[in-house]
Amino acid sequence: MRGAGVKALGRWTFGFFLLLTIAAAQTVVVGSKKFTESYVLGEIAERVLKDAGFTVEHRQGIGATGIVWEALKGGSIAMYPDYTGTVGEEILKRPKLTPDQMRKELKKLGIGMTQDLGFNDAYGLVLRRKQAEELGITKISDLRRHPDLRAGITHELFNRSDGWKPLVARYGLKFTDFKTIDHGLGYAALFAEQVDVKDCYTTDAEIKKYDLTVLQDDLGYFPQYRAVFLYRLDAPKGAVDAISKLAGTIDEKLMISLNEEANRTKDYAKAASSYFAAKGAAPSASGESTEETTAGRILRMTKEHLFLVGISLLLAVVVGVPLGIAASKPGVLSDLILGTTGVIQTVPSLALLALLVPIPFFGISPRTAIFALFLYSLLPIVRNTATGLQGISPTLRESAEALGLEPAARLRKVYLPIALPTILAGIKTSAVINVGTATLAALIGAGGLGEAIVSGLSLNDNRTILEGAIPAAILAIVVQLAFEAVDRAVVPKGLRIQR
Repeated sequence: MRGAGVKALGRWTFGFFLLLTIAAAQTVVVGSKKFTESYVLGEIAERVLKDAGFTVEHRQGIGATGIVWEALKGGSIAMYPDYTGTVGEEILKRPKLTPDQMRKELKKLGIGMTQDLGFNDAYGLVLRRKQAEELGITKISDLRRHPDLRAGITHELFNRSDGWKPLVARYGLKFTDFKTIDHGLGYAALFAEQVDVKDCYTTDAEIKKYDLTVLQDDLGYFPQYRAVFLYRLDAPKGAVDAISKLAGTIDEKLMISLNEEANRTKDYAKAASSYFAAKGAAPSASGESTEETTAGRILRMTKEHLFLVGISLLLAVVVGVPLGIAASKPGVLSDLILGTTGVIQTVPSLALLALLVPIPFFGISPRTAIFALFLYSLLPIVRNTATGLQGISPTLRESAEALGLEPAARLRKVYLPIALPTILAGIKTSAVINVGTATLAALIGAGGLGEAIVSGLSLNDNRTILEGAIPAAILAIVVQLAFEAVDRAVVPKGLRIQR
């Protein structure tokens, strides 16, 4: 019976993931990175593709270059906006290639690249204008005279082959106070005078908003970062043709204004609409409104969050309790189970998601988030199940044996009911932790309440961040109270009194 149940669970799980795969295959999926301009370009692509007659899904804010590139190669997304400098320096690892040479190399990987969209969004370094004028700093080499300035650099630039370390070496710079910081939060830190020097994208709306000075790259260190779309060569031809028409239609001035609109309205779709208005385009042929109310957005994200948490927790209970039963018996198997689940818990959640993305079955999808959350949910359930069973007194065990019960009957009718309070405590702990951890699913485009948090960080908007953070906190409290109610309902009164 137990084997049949496991097989049935396996068939159900496989069918569930298969349905998700089929549904994803019927949609053109557009990706974007975790910063404002990429969000806006992704929204523009979504509108263009919808007007061309395609069903489109925009996976917003899929982390940094490595994650979104793996998603494209693996087929989880069909296209996303990037830059020629990133393609040459980070993806192909050949910085001297021309755009045509890049296309030739990308073709070998099954990837195409459009002509550039019409603007260059290079890296740069910025200071507050007033401070730059007071210190007489106009170009990057001037920073040599000011090693006391505090630098706050984004994680991606710090780790890039064309990033911070080679830049410092090229210019001979030294900073006594240096830290890495999120792109959006870095601007807030600069405005609050907590850092003095920050890296920027030269089309960032925050440059004008915070009255910053972009330092001249007087040694010509940064390469050209012409905006393009990368796409899979097996993507629908009509979709590729539609997105290719964006080439040459966005100059630096227009892109800056679109970024400013996104920061002002806190709405990427509205900013994208400004592009079409500037081009004199008619209203969307899809006939669908791209606007979403705050309440509607929070409700949608909460549903997605509950889906991720519910499925992953269910799988963890179904797998974790049997593993805990096995681990309750001293021996090599117990050490192996507890050791493995413990090691899984030590792997940083973002690292685990990034490791799963290149695997074909997972990629950028809810499957990846569900599997990662399932793994993180195991330890409390397995350990509490094992602990609860190990804590049963020898007297009770002897009494159960004296009744003539078979081992399976003793486990089912005596041991598990006695251990139930401890097992439920482990499940409750997993559920509450799961609610918080699931916010990271947004970094691989799997939705949930983390979507608002990631978007808010990109916009440096506390209100948007709270749209995700507050519901997540409330959801964690609700989950805890729900399990308290379950505890009272299923645990025998005598065991509750004893506990």
